[in-house]
Amino acid sequence: MPMLTDNLFLKIINKEIPAKVVYEDDQCLAFHDIGPKAPVHVLIIPKKVIPTHDAITEADAPLIGHLHVVAARLATQFGLTDGYRLVINCNNQGGQTVPHLHIHLMGGRDFLWPPG
Repeated sequence: MPMLTDNLFLKIINKEIPAKVVYEDDQCLAFHDIGPKAPVHVLIIPKKVIPTHDAITEADAPLIGHLHVVAARLATQFGLTDGYRLVINCNNQGGQTVPHLHIHLMGGRDFLWPPG
């Protein structure tokens, strides 16, 4: 995984790289995924750099809860009344490609189980 200085999402947060932002507040940013896997595919990222799910601490609990509240709000905003999927990939084998915790909000189509 790349170093944190190469963190694509940090560059998006710092407005060094453009993104199609759908939500922003003082704790997080949400934007359309550049390689969508569903009709709605939004990434929700904390502005605090947390490299991976393994790095979450007890102090991060309010922030992680906030990310989920934002996900629910965005699902409503995008009309995902029939359901949606939230995904957090962790480390290389889990499919994480950017070293910055993020939630994929995907909807607008049927999903299969098991994934992957």
